[in-house]
Amino acid sequence: MKPFDQTRFAVIADIHSNADALVAVLEDIDTQGITSVVNLGDHVSGPMAPRETADILMERGFPSIKGNHDRLVTESDPSAMGSIDLVAFNELTPTHLKWLKDMPTTAQLSPDIFACHGTPNDDLTYWLEAVSPEGEITLRPRAEIEAETDGIAASLFLCGHTHLPRRVDLPGGRVILNPGSVGCPGYMDDIPVDHIVQSGTPAACYAVVEQTERGWLTGFRHIPYDPTRMIESATQASHPQWADRIASGWVTT
Repeated sequence: MKPFDQTRFAVIADIHSNADALVAVLEDIDTQGITSVVNLGDHVSGPMAPRETADILMERGFPSIKGNHDRLVTESDPSAMGSIDLVAFNELTPTHLKWLKDMPTTAQLSPDIFACHGTPNDDLTYWLEAVSPEGEITLRPRAEIEAETDGIAASLFLCGHTHLPRRVDLPGGRVILNPGSVGCPGYMDDIPVDHIVQSGTPAACYAVVEQTERGWLTGFRHIPYDPTRMIESATQASHPQWADRIASGWVTT
């Protein structure tokens, strides 16, 4: 694994087997001369190109953590898996599955940088967003956000899971950053209640981070790409509802 450069690096998350979105993001990262990337999980669960996505990521060797879907793909009985997890499980080799299973659930990348998928203690909890009883997505109260950092020494906290790019600043110069989703700009979920998360853009999203004397400089980059092949793969895998989500960033079905 390459040394991690905390002075300037990229953050990716929630690829969900969208290999073409991943390639577009990696090309953009390379063009900028960024050599360090951290990957926050949910790599292959999706009805597009799980094996291809895993091969790309394994070759790159980024510091990576396990997302909730990575956990389900590697730890659940296939008969109990959700449909998008099962697509991934059926396409991956034992080598791919071991690569996913061996990932940590959190990572202290440096004395200043902590990474997780959902929150430090739970890969299913939204760190920066709250879901109302009516299923509306809102900014989580600051006290609840800050409480999740208890006992962790870091000034930059990285999380994914909600697929929504967002930065929240806490007292003392601490920053929590969600880079958005590389490959899945919208989805439906039922935890804690039925709700829809949608970014409103089909662009593949990631974040660039720089450590400066004044604090953490962050920026989101939305990369356009051609989703045609991924839409065809999702349709062939009997998941046509992913077509609109990948093509538009909105959840219509």
